[in-house]
Amino acid sequence: MPHLQTQPNFGAGQPTPLRAYTPGDDFYDLLIDTHRGLDDDTSRLVNARLILLLANHIGDMAVLREAMAAARHGITPDTTTP
Repeated sequence: MPHLQTQPNFGAGQPTPLRAYTPGDDFYDLLIDTHRGLDDDTSRLVNARLILLLANHIGDMAVLREAMAAARHGITPDTTTP
């Protein structure tokens, strides 16, 4: 059964990049470019759509549960809203 990959995994099994930065930086640049020019509400919508697309691509509920727990870990719930 697959488990959530939490260690750096960008470019795994691919040749080492020749540039001074890693493939993870390429992902970050792409993510920033995806949000460039969007207002906060539209950016949140893009994030929600991206999450659903990637969850569908993963397709394994055990991995998704593990990812959600890891994402929530250490986050204090907002107790200021009724």
